[in-house]
Amino acid sequence: MSESLLDPVLAVRGLRKSFGGVHAVDGVEFSVAPGEFVSIIGPNGSGKTTTVNLISGLLRPDAGTVEVAGQRLRSGSQEAAAGAGIARTFQNGRVFGSLTVRENVEIGLHTTLTTGRPWQSLARFPLLRWLPLLAETALALVPTPAVRAERRATDALVDTQLARFSERLAPRAENNAYTLSYANRRRTEIARALALRPTVLLLDEPAAGMNQTETAEVGQQLAELKAAGQTIVLVEHKLELVNALSDRVLVLDEGRVIAEGTPEQIQNDERVIEAYLGRRRARTRVGDAVAETGTEKVTVGAD
Repeated sequence: MSESLLDPVLAVRGLRKSFGGVHAVDGVEFSVAPGEFVSIIGPNGSGKTTTVNLISGLLRPDAGTVEVAGQRLRSGSQEAAAGAGIARTFQNGRVFGSLTVRENVEIGLHTTLTTGRPWQSLARFPLLRWLPLLAETALALVPTPAVRAERRATDALVDTQLARFSERLAPRAENNAYTLSYANRRRTEIARALALRPTVLLLDEPAAGMNQTETAEVGQQLAELKAAGQTIVLVEHKLELVNALSDRVLVLDEGRVIAEGTPEQIQNDERVIEAYLGRRRARTRVGDAVAETGTEKVTVGAD
């Protein structure tokens, strides 16, 4: 899908972030159209995860802006990003081991609650932030009919997300997350992000650590989300997923976007080949499983 045909749902402009003297993200700019699937790839240390952290508010940029549906987000605010409809997963899976699978997914709905979380506009004032917390606690202990209705709606949304992973998560809905396999913990994290019903879904290496069968399952689930019109930004080292799913691919190197295009265009871009292999005489495409340079063989896109 061409972003020129539609107003972008996500617009990233001039993002910069340095750690000491290292420019982790150096002027990254791109836009994503509604329903578009955009992947971000690049060598290790190229700034992919830092870019996602800046977009989601986990980090505050040194410069630049992020807009969702034309709304400029407050820099470095995860709450503002979530409120605008940005949901994400993490490179290193983050679930709450002592909570059940259902409870982990429910957490993704927290920012969408209104009846059960009154006066949230006061939370930004330090002297008043205890008021919404007190009201939320009181309503949890003695729920009103409106709160109970919202709770029923929340349960239905959680069931919907668990059904996406029916054979993997639904039978384990009441199990504590620490009992799950690694792959099912990653699925729980994706289900939690989807519970927000996000405008933009950011996925940071969702298939990391999965075997070939598990990766194929995740790929199928992402393909279904894409077909349903979900806007997705994917950071991934497994290029088979990137090539199969992406409308566009951005390639980062040393914190900058060095190439952008369709998967086929990226595979044949000399700048991308050089970034991955370090030599212009590499006789291969980045999309190949193994790249051959001279007498050496180099796995492309691997950690």
